[in-house]
Amino acid sequence: MRVLSVVGNRPQFIKSAPLSLALRDAGVDEVVLHTGQHWDAELSQVFFDELGIAPPDYRLDLRTADPAAMERPIREAAARESPDWVLVYGDTNSTVAGARAARNVKVAHVEAGLRSFDLDMPEERNRIEVDRIAALLLCPDERSAAQLESEGVAGRRAVVGDVMADAARLFGPIARERSTALARFGVEPGAYAVVTVHREANVTRPERLARIVDGLRRIEGPIVFPAHPRTRAALARLGLELPLAPPLGYLDLAALASQARVVVTDSGGLQKEAYWYRVPCVTLRPSTEWVDTVEVRANVLVDDDPDAIAEAVAAAAFPPGAPPLYGDGHAAGRVVTALYA
Repeated sequence: MRVLSVVGNRPQFIKSAPLSLALRDAGVDEVVLHTGQHWDAELSQVFFDELGIAPPDYRLDLRTADPAAMERPIREAAARESPDWVLVYGDTNSTVAGARAARNVKVAHVEAGLRSFDLDMPEERNRIEVDRIAALLLCPDERSAAQLESEGVAGRRAVVGDVMADAARLFGPIARERSTALARFGVEPGAYAVVTVHREANVTRPERLARIVDGLRRIEGPIVFPAHPRTRAALARLGLELPLAPPLGYLDLAALASQARVVVTDSGGLQKEAYWYRVPCVTLRPSTEWVDTVEVRANVLVDDDPDAIAEAVAAAAFPPGAPPLYGDGHAAGRVVTALYA
């Protein structure tokens, strides 16, 4: 079997690492294509270096998030490689470009069936489109599988768990052992907040970003805020000042997030990682696709309300007895099984 894996940004590199290991162990020939949606070295190459992922067979280096620009070279790679599957991850523009480009090749969608029910989010529109294209829908939980059934989506569904849980299980202990991030930032375990802001809805709307910054300034205690290049540029344009760190590699961010008092983010992936690390999360969005984390009160949605941000961070506590969510950290093997089914 041959698989063409399409990746393009930080979360996809993390998701692909444990799955690449499982594909290799099963004797599957994986061809990796990196679209270049994230091209900054600290958001791209560092993940291949740290996680032991083989260098991409195709590095488009497009330096754009435009799916139309990605579609043709992905299609050309698929025609050249003749894979049995095109494997796409999550909800980014690289995901939708890979699904559209597959044409006559079957598409397998990792993280199928997730819904925030907020069509203002481009990620939500991407999820819906890719799920309708995919022949194999690899769901992280029964809720997402039921959502696909309720929508009448035609592809074959398989509940496999979340491959990011595999990454947290495999790499979290390594991160805490190897990373010197806490010492470099001068913070103690359980005594700081990790902050990330990168979503288009937050970064490209000046009034919204200003309100988020107002809320972040009210947080008591140290914060570690590794800033996405787009976020840093937006803050500079608006003259909004916060203590910022450069983008971090996966191991450094995992070490920091897993030992933080609270995570404050608009990232879907970091919401889940915080849960697996048993760290409370405050989410800078009006909705989330990871609704289970909110229902068990491990995650609080505050949107862009400065008062709500400060209050939620001050009160943040991980709920005792919180149940396991999104699988057991062994999703990658189930993905391989589903590809052969």
